[in-house]
Amino acid sequence: MNVLIKTATIIDPLSKFHNEICDVLIEKGKITKIATSIDNTNNYKTISLDNLHLSQGWFDSSVCFGEPGFEDRETIENGLKTAAKSGFTTVALQANTYPVIDTNANVAFVLSKAQNHAVKLLPIGALTKNSESVDLAELFDMKNAGAVAFSDYKKPISNPNLLKIALQYASNFDGLVCSFPLETKISGKGIVNEEFNSTSLGLKGSPNLAEALQVTRDLFLLEYAGGKLHIPTISTAESVALIRAAKSKKLDVTCSVAIHNLCLTDDVLVEFDTNYKVNPPLRIQKDIDALIEGLKDGTIDMVTSDHNPKTIEDKKVEFDHAAFGTIGLESAFGALNTVVSTKKAIQLLTKGKTRFGQETSSINEGEMANITLFNPTGTYAFAESDIVSKSKNSAFLGQALKGKAYGIIANNKIVL
Repeated sequence: MNVLIKTATIIDPLSKFHNEICDVLIEKGKITKIATSIDNTNNYKTISLDNLHLSQGWFDSSVCFGEPGFEDRETIENGLKTAAKSGFTTVALQANTYPVIDTNANVAFVLSKAQNHAVKLLPIGALTKNSESVDLAELFDMKNAGAVAFSDYKKPISNPNLLKIALQYASNFDGLVCSFPLETKISGKGIVNEEFNSTSLGLKGSPNLAEALQVTRDLFLLEYAGGKLHIPTISTAESVALIRAAKSKKLDVTCSVAIHNLCLTDDVLVEFDTNYKVNPPLRIQKDIDALIEGLKDGTIDMVTSDHNPKTIEDKKVEFDHAAFGTIGLESAFGALNTVVSTKKAIQLLTKGKTRFGQETSSINEGEMANITLFNPTGTYAFAESDIVSKSKNSAFLGQALKGKAYGIIANNKIVL
């Protein structure tokens, strides 16, 4: 793959050309020259796009593609295409499939489906067998097969001793354990944030306490057992404070936040649109303010689209009966770019790979190209025509977004 990128602003603090407008020559997938102007003497394919910006390839720590078992929601092939069109060069795939990704054979299967794609797929193996929170899955075998972490996705580990053992065991091979922050005995049948809106709308609420208690428990277990813990998709001010304190004690903990939890409050629930039914639920502005502060001071390590396709049958029902989840890859950058600066948005979208065992890249001569192409300006209403996913359940439909990804250059391939 040979290509000449013309007149692009490079946004990469690791690059010698950071904040400069340059041409970039890529030959056989490798960046061979970066300069103010490069002549196309070899008549290579040329990329020249409006207000073109380049950054390191973006990373998403939590996506669901359905396959195997739920191909009606999404396939791995189209999911990776969606990721590429949305600017992501690396995605971590959750294990909530059928069968659950809880063996080395299942890890090998999803990796085989992603071979030779521009986007690198990182399988997350289930933490427990069939994600039933009873017995640990084959963690070591899955790690050897290519699993980068272990998680039961949005099924909390109810047994604290099981999580303690998982942390201790996984530490023997540098395994990353993920624990969803929800105490189900407190949340009960809650489906939205427990606040004024849940009461006024007659919807069962789940309080911030349900998340804070689980985070507190997991941090105590980490302090006792050691190991590496990742807490995905926190959503409350209390969680930010708890994790900030844990980091000050040098505990090996990271966390993420879903972009929709940064951009939308539970005020949108008045529409009873089931695309707003997500887990953790949309909170209030006080929580969003704390989450953004956590991003700014480094308490929160990364953002995620928390991409979770659902069929129309899952969503076009009464709010109480609808499935949780929203797709998020296509809207990720445009939404994030409305609540933080473009510089911060790019920093957040390129963070987190090292936690999942991946090396960082840079836009420098001699490096293999792992690049996202995007335009950071332009406000538009996100529409179904912007969706590449097989499922259309986006919480951002009709929302004003800012900026859009053009695509990626990675793994010696171009996707635009």
